[in-house]
Amino acid sequence: MELEQFLLSEKRVLVTKWFDLVAGTYPPETARLLKKESNQFANPVGHTIFHGLAELFEQFLGGAPRDGIHSSLDRIIRIRAIQDFTPSQAVSFVFQLKEVVADRLQDKSLEERFSVEDLLEFSRKVDELALLAFDIYMQCREKLYEVRVNEVKNRTYRLLQRANLLAELSDDKEPKPERGDS
Repeated sequence: MELEQFLLSEKRVLVTKWFDLVAGTYPPETARLLKKESNQFANPVGHTIFHGLAELFEQFLGGAPRDGIHSSLDRIIRIRAIQDFTPSQAVSFVFQLKEVVADRLQDKSLEERFSVEDLLEFSRKVDELALLAFDIYMQCREKLYEVRVNEVKNRTYRLLQRANLLAELSDDKEPKPERGDS
């Protein structure tokens, strides 16, 4: 598709604009921090999101297999899944790609260069990407809740153990004191 080749040739500008929009979904001070420092160690979240978007952009437009796209998308979604976003806010960055592309195509000479079918196909593919992002988000949230439930169970068990309120069940299912407390 000619549109995808054009967008790939504009990768640096488009990914930077996309990153700026994604950073804009955070509170202003956080957004400034995400954009300010590109060092992986000084700004791991900003670095991961920027490079994840760049990789995702290239794979998405380059026709990479779903597994490759899944991996790139997963890195970004994992971060957003543990932050204070609603599900729709967490995956909204995918739809922002449409906005970035539409802004770039505002130039009249570019608008006429691509067919309506190409633009609709691009839009449909972004929608599919958003659905994949939502699936990944839900998997991350399920895992997060699983970890939290297990932590509560472990804490409860340790508290009961410290209070000596645990008892083993014997074969006849009668509680048996743990330490010879008869």
